Amino acid sequence: MAAQVIDGRAIARAVRDEVRDRIERAGVTPGFCDLLVGDDPASALYVGMKNRAAAKGGIRAFERTLPARASQADVLAVIDELNADERIHGVIVQLPLPPHVDTPTVQESIDPGKDVDGLHPENQGLIVLGRPRFIPATPLGVVELLKRSDVKVDGADVVVVGRSSLVGRPLSVLLSSKMEGGNATVTLCHTGTRSLADHTRHADVLVVAAGAPRSITADMVKPGAVVIDVGTNKLADGSLAGDVDFEGVREVAGMITPVPGGVGPMTVAMLLSNTATAAGA
Repeated sequence: MAAQVIDGRAIARAVRDEVRDRIERAGVTPGFCDLLVGDDPASALYVGMKNRAAAKGGIRAFERTLPARASQADVLAVIDELNADERIHGVIVQLPLPPHVDTPTVQESIDPGKDVDGLHPENQGLIVLGRPRFIPATPLGVVELLKRSDVKVDGADVVVVGRSSLVGRPLSVLLSSKMEGGNATVTLCHTGTRSLADHTRHADVLVVAAGAPRSITADMVKPGAVVIDVGTNKLADGSLAGDVDFEGVREVAGMITPVPGGVGPMTVAMLLSNTATAAGA
């Protein structure tokens, strides 16, 4: 029997509705600003998507754009302005930045209390300490997908493939933390992992954020496992594919997320949730 497909779009809608209710009850108007440096079409598309979702949820979206030739000093000056702007509760820097701009320096310049992307070192450290302020939206979205799909994570064997600071590393900490939606035994795999399939085949829950299209195949998945595909890869023909071979794996797994329509919508929804939290909603 084919796996149950987890509808990330439907769950994201529910989260956005809850965020709008929180905002109305609090009587605040949260605001965030997305700083876009350069003219990358994919980045511009993503910024537009976030702004449209914010407008529907009662959040005011500001946008600042700098040319690709902007210096690091120019970028830091804009962030200083946004940090001081009381209308803005969340400051987001759209990645990737041009090569001449140092990403860690830029991330560290954001006020940690406005870092709704959860990438400031202080916020990453608070996750490790079990006292999270802002959790990066994609890992937070994965946790919510699992909880709202009634997946029992407590005590489960979880394998996370990919160790980026944006997804894999914070997610592995969250899922292993003693909290609701966590308390799992987590194995974090990466490019240096030997015999990756030996690990993935033992996973009750397998989360893949490797950035390699269709790299997880059916023979690498435990029958009945829950498979969460974080990857979004654009193929030569213009179509999108996840890091999991969806058609093959769905014949083995118990539950699986599609690409698109799985984790992606949750990322935007959780970013709005973080912004509402920053505004006190």
